[in-house]
Amino acid sequence: MERRRDYSWTDPAEIAAAAPLTSGVEFLRRMIAGEIPQPPIAHTLQFELVEASEGCVVLVAHPAEFEYNAIASVHGGVIATWADTSIGYAVQTRLAPGQSLTTLDLQVRYLRPITADLGDVTITAVTDHVGRRTATARSEIVDGSGRLLATATSTCLVL
Repeated sequence: MERRRDYSWTDPAEIAAAAPLTSGVEFLRRMIAGEIPQPPIAHTLQFELVEASEGCVVLVAHPAEFEYNAIASVHGGVIATWADTSIGYAVQTRLAPGQSLTTLDLQVRYLRPITADLGDVTITAVTDHVGRRTATARSEIVDGSGRLLATATSTCLVL
């Protein structure tokens, strides 16, 4: 049986234009409040930012069948995107107005398969170091029982 999915998103240029106007943590808090839309990738992969404080963020993802690979679990690239997004947001919480970042490297460790029947998963990221030019952070993905599903670490370039 063929399956179908329809969804919509907000113009990413509109979201990007709002980013440099406030500190990173304020920008993300405005996103959580709905004053700034979540980015298109969040709609595509069904996740959302739900908490943001200095150096820490929490995302909730809704694993779905359309994210599956050939062995019927969420594709590693989707999981890496969840981790990369959470880490980028965690670093962003420590940036001043006008600063931005990009990922330099990302290492993901897949510990257990993620499937739609797990229900929502929580992605928590924290910064380890934010300097003038680089930042490091880490992310953990857990299921509703608190079982660790994947971890990631990253280095970001501060722009």
